[in-house]
Amino acid sequence: MGNNNKLMKAAILEAHESSFKVSELERPSVGDSQVLVRIKASGTNPLDVKISSGNAPHAKVKLPAILGIDLAGIVESVGHGVSNFKVGDEVFGMTGGIGNVPGSLAEYAVVDADLIARKPTNFTMKEAAATPLVFITAWEGLVDRAKIKPGQKVLIHGGAGGVGHMAVQIAMAFGAEVFTTIAAEQEKTIAHFGATTINYETLAVEQYVEALTGGEGFDIVYDTVGGTTLDNSFHAVKKYTGHVVSCLGWGTHKLAPLSFRAATYSGVFTLLPLLTGIGRAHHGEILREATKLAEEGKLKVLVDPRNFTMEEIEEAHGVLKNGKNLGKIVIDID
Repeated sequence: MGNNNKLMKAAILEAHESSFKVSELERPSVGDSQVLVRIKASGTNPLDVKISSGNAPHAKVKLPAILGIDLAGIVESVGHGVSNFKVGDEVFGMTGGIGNVPGSLAEYAVVDADLIARKPTNFTMKEAAATPLVFITAWEGLVDRAKIKPGQKVLIHGGAGGVGHMAVQIAMAFGAEVFTTIAAEQEKTIAHFGATTINYETLAVEQYVEALTGGEGFDIVYDTVGGTTLDNSFHAVKKYTGHVVSCLGWGTHKLAPLSFRAATYSGVFTLLPLLTGIGRAHHGEILREATKLAEEGKLKVLVDPRNFTMEEIEEAHGVLKNGKNLGKIVIDID
């Protein structure tokens, strides 16, 4: 069981738009169905930046709080009823930093054993910490909602982004014919994933739908960008059988173009299991699929080469805010 007389360092956000304060806290003790993880790396997502600046009411974070949604680390102790993890196991997961669940910007976290999986042996701790939120979001869209099948034509909007580059690789692994919209300068970043790239700055939707699908449209369109990109998705999807998925479908959109194609739409909201407690075991399942794909050599995660410590979280967030990151930003905890 957890040993409560020990302290740990944690970065605490006390107010929106303020600096993180690195403090000593009591190390949490593990409860039933939980594991205590000694955190090695904390993955940073655009959502973390929105939470810290007060622009993410949907994440339901009450300050002061320990943020950090993704982690990778080593199991330090296991609670009663946990049989699939043992002390010393290397694990990763999307485990907190939203709702009232403490996050990964700390040396230790107590996490629901359902939410984590064994870390891929060929991933570093940083690579593993960069994976959970974006992989789960991509998987829920393509596999759970759109029921992707081999041979389908799949369009991923924003294939060089966090969720986008995961979606491209999942679609490739499922044997789909994959297309992705990117800006010209992102071509090099994702060329090796094998998708056909579309420069959205020079080609209109009608043009690439005509050129790449003979005007029929794509079987699945995954919008990871939101806004007008989702509106464009409704014009790019195949009639009758086509399916549009978005992880950013929060704006106001006209559904007529989708209706005129008799196509369907799904939203993805990856935070639900953490916020509601419902569906957490499925997140663990999805991450086991990530481990399998990674160990088969079918999944790589783009990680920014820069190193940031717990004392440098604002700098890391600044890089993300300016869009100057070359892959996912990860904070070194240990």
